[in-house]
Amino acid sequence: MYKRLSAVMFPILLVALIGTGVWGYQENREKNTVLIKAENQYQRAFHDLSTHMDKLHMELGNTLAVNSSSHDMYRKGLINVWRITSQAQNEISQLPLTLLPFNKTADFLDNISKFSYRTAVRDLSKQPLNQEESKALFTLYERSKEITNELRGVQDKIIANNLRWMDVEVAVASQDQKMDNVIVDGFQLVNQKVSEYPEVDWGPTMATVNQDKVFSALSGEEVNADEVKQRAVQFLGVQDDGSLQVMESGAGTESNTFSVSGVKPGSDREVHLDYTKKGGQLIWYMSPREVTEKTIDIRTARDSAMEFLDNHGFSTMAAVSVDEYANVASLTFANRINGVVVYPEKMVVEVAMDNGEVLGLHAADYILEQKTRDIPKPALTESQARESLNKQFEVSGARLCLIRNDVDDEVLSYEFTGKVNGSNYKIFINADTGTEEKVEPVRQQDVAAVQ
Repeated sequence: MYKRLSAVMFPILLVALIGTGVWGYQENREKNTVLIKAENQYQRAFHDLSTHMDKLHMELGNTLAVNSSSHDMYRKGLINVWRITSQAQNEISQLPLTLLPFNKTADFLDNISKFSYRTAVRDLSKQPLNQEESKALFTLYERSKEITNELRGVQDKIIANNLRWMDVEVAVASQDQKMDNVIVDGFQLVNQKVSEYPEVDWGPTMATVNQDKVFSALSGEEVNADEVKQRAVQFLGVQDDGSLQVMESGAGTESNTFSVSGVKPGSDREVHLDYTKKGGQLIWYMSPREVTEKTIDIRTARDSAMEFLDNHGFSTMAAVSVDEYANVASLTFANRINGVVVYPEKMVVEVAMDNGEVLGLHAADYILEQKTRDIPKPALTESQARESLNKQFEVSGARLCLIRNDVDDEVLSYEFTGKVNGSNYKIFINADTGTEEKVEPVRQQDVAAVQ
């Protein structure tokens, strides 16, 4: 009997063993294929990064060699600097550097990209590089040379020692061991050198870009926890029954705020509100719930949001766009000053599309961007601005607005909404010069929200 059983089971076990071996071999081969592919991608990205840093240094040198009065050549050089920097940034994003301190180098390249782009797109015949900007360009040239040399050193060691990028994450993850990985050490050295560089004086070109907006810079007196709680109770339209708690966060920092949370008095719904310590302004409000069905349209949701804003002192807001997710409409509104829509001063209202209830308000941009603006009268009439439009563009609406252009300057513009080539667009025409500042596609749901 045992011989008969063995005769039957042995071939089955043998086939299973062989099958397991074949499966293990295939799995291992597929795993190695994936690892080899990832390693090749990392190697390509790094060597491309080294090449583009070398080209960046050369292009900065070429630009500096041009006569300052050769505006077209200067612009061409700066555009090439911006293009090469963008390629280098893309290659950095492809490397496994999330755990490495390479942020200073990434910020350095980001600033070069912004500086070169903002300088290239302006009219250099009217606004040539000033002394600070020329000095900044030379500083970038010198520092890019140092970074290039360091990366070349790492590149030489990688090639000479046949090093693998797949070992980088292992070396970083091994916190209990001393990290002596050549690639890790090389990138840390580059980042350390960049962090030790003195701050670059970029001149007026980068003044607004590098200017952080923080709640501590707001005007008004500081409020305390009791005052914040009273403001929250008034906003919710309820009586204080002690269910709301106030906590201060970020004490001593530039983002010092108060958070109010708890169950809304008279209901079983949780609410969360944040207020600035400086001035006691509402940053955001949330009372989330699951919305299982959609029974109202975008326009009804917009009307509910506008009524909510009117009731809380934001009666000058105008709808500009809408997003919809999980039966909740997120409507973006911009402030309107003397009939001009001011896009920087915006806030978002979230509306449940089952009954029109407002579930949230996000007003941080509105708070940080709000200031006294002296909006001038447009030099061009609406009909004059229309002459700059594509002759095939069918205008369905027009209004004055204040936007930020590609170089972050506030520009008074005519916003024309319409259709061309079967698609809806917003075209912003400079109200003083008649030039096109921006072109944006418009979704059908945005049309429904704005009209």
